[in-house]
Amino acid sequence: GAAARSSLHASTADATETKRGAMDLPGENAAAARPAKRAKLWGGRFRGGTDPVMEKFNNSLAFDQRMWEEDLTGSAAYARAIQRADIITTAERDAIINGLDKVRQEWEAGTFQTMPSDEDIHTANERRLTELIGEPGKKLHTGRSRNDQVATDVRLWLRRQLALAGLELCQLLEIMCGLAEQHIEILMAGYTHLQPAQPVRFSHWVMSHAAALLRDAQRLQDLVHRVNILPLGCGALAGHAFNIDRDALAQDLGFGEISLNSLDTVCDRDFVAETLWWASMLQIHLSQAAEDLIVMNLQKGVELSDAYATGSSLMPQKKNPDALELLRGKAGRLLGHSCGFMATLKGLPRSYNKDLQEDKEPLFDCIDTIHDVIQITSGVFGTLKPIPEKLLNTLMPEMLATDLAEYLVRKGVPFRETHHIAGAAVKMAEDLKIPLNSLTVAQLQSLHASFDEDVTREVFDFEKSVERKTAVGGTARRAVLGTITRLRHSVDTDLKPLFQRLNGDTSCNMS
Repeated sequence: GAAARSSLHASTADATETKRGAMDLPGENAAAARPAKRAKLWGGRFRGGTDPVMEKFNNSLAFDQRMWEEDLTGSAAYARAIQRADIITTAERDAIINGLDKVRQEWEAGTFQTMPSDEDIHTANERRLTELIGEPGKKLHTGRSRNDQVATDVRLWLRRQLALAGLELCQLLEIMCGLAEQHIEILMAGYTHLQPAQPVRFSHWVMSHAAALLRDAQRLQDLVHRVNILPLGCGALAGHAFNIDRDALAQDLGFGEISLNSLDTVCDRDFVAETLWWASMLQIHLSQAAEDLIVMNLQKGVELSDAYATGSSLMPQKKNPDALELLRGKAGRLLGHSCGFMATLKGLPRSYNKDLQEDKEPLFDCIDTIHDVIQITSGVFGTLKPIPEKLLNTLMPEMLATDLAEYLVRKGVPFRETHHIAGAAVKMAEDLKIPLNSLTVAQLQSLHASFDEDVTREVFDFEKSVERKTAVGGTARRAVLGTITRLRHSVDTDLKPLFQRLNGDTSCNMS
C-alpha cells in the first residue's frame, strides 16, 4: 500500500513538474516540453483527434469501474495462462501479478487516480499497471481483446452479486416461514377478484408469497450456472492465436464451463437479459405481496413497523406505507430495464457491437435495486404484526357457501347439483336480507332433503372449514406446517449451500 501510494505520488509530482516546465518555456519549446497526449489502446490506425463529445459518449468508466476487482482478478489469471503458454516469462508473470496487486491496493485505499484517456475500467487498470511495472505490463493484453475481457468481468461480478442476492432471498424466505409458524392460528379471508372467497389461515397467505419467492430462488439457482461460463480466451471474435489452455483458465477463475464458440461468446449477453428478466419476475412477486399488505393495512388487519412507513407533511395522523408502495413501484423500473435491453439485442449482427455497452447501466441498477428490495421486504415481514380480531372480521358466512355444497357431496349428492343448491341458498339469504348461516334447517331442506340438523354445526364454522383442506398445499394447520417444512428443506438443502459457496469463494467451481 505504501509503495503503491509512493509511486502514485511520484507519478503525479513528475507530471506537475513537466507541466510547470512547459509553462516556463515560450513558443515551440513549450509545445515540445508538454507531455504527449496518452495514446489509446486502439489508436495506431487513427490520425485525427476524437470529438470531445464522442469521448464522453464512448466512455464507460463512470459506471463500469465498479468491476475494478473482477478486472484485476481476471487479468492475474490471464497472466498465469499466457505464461503457461510461453507467451511471457515467469519473471514477467510475477511482475504483472505483483503490479496488479499494487493497483488493487490503490483501489482499496481509494487512491487510484483515473485519467481522461481511460475509456473504461480495463484501460484504466492496464494503464496504471504499465506505469508501475513498465514493459511487462504491455504484454498482458497479448491475445486478449476487451471484447472477451469485459464479458469475463461482467460474469465474475454478476456471479458474486447473484450469489449474494440468493442468500438475501433465503433469509427472506426464513423470515416468512417464521412469521407463518408464529401465527398459525389466525384466520382471515381469502380473495379472488378482490372479492371475499373462502377462509384461509394468515399463515397460508404468507406462505403463498413464500412459494412464489421460492420459485424465484430456484430460477436463480438455475441462472447462475449459465452465468458461470468462461468467455476469456476468445479474443476479439475469432479465437486465441497463442493456444492458451482455456480449461485451466476456467478452473483458475472458478468457472464451471468454457464457452463453445468465439463469435457467439463476445456478443453473448443472454445471461444479462436473463438476469434482467429474472429480477423483473422477482420484483413482480414482491410487488404483489406489497399490494396485498397495502390492502390489509387499509383494513387494519396488519400493523406496519414505523421503520417502514412515513408521515404526511400536512396531515399529522397519517402513517403511509411508503416502503410497500416503493416495492410496488420498482416493478415498473425493472420491467423497463428488461424490455429495453431486449430491444437493444434484437437487431445486432454477429459479433461484437458497441451497442452491448448498454448492458451495464441497466444491469448494475437492476442488481442494486434487487439487493435493496429484498432487504426492505425482509424488514417489512420481519416486523409485521397481524391483528387477529381485524383479520377475523374480514370473514363472512357467505364464504362458506362452498362448504355448504361440499356438505351435500358427503351426503352423496353430485357436486354439479350441490353447487346450484348452495347458490340457491345464497340467493334465499339475500332475498331475506339475512346472513347465510341464519337460514333454518327447514329453509335449507326446502332446497334439498339431504340437509340435516347437523348442517349448522358442520358447515358454518370457519375453523372447521380451513381444517378440512388437509391435502398438501391446503389450509389445514397440518398442511400449512408441512408447507413450511418443505420450503425450509428446499432452502437449506438445495439453495443456501450453492449461494454460500459462490458468495464466499469466487474460485468455486459448480460443475
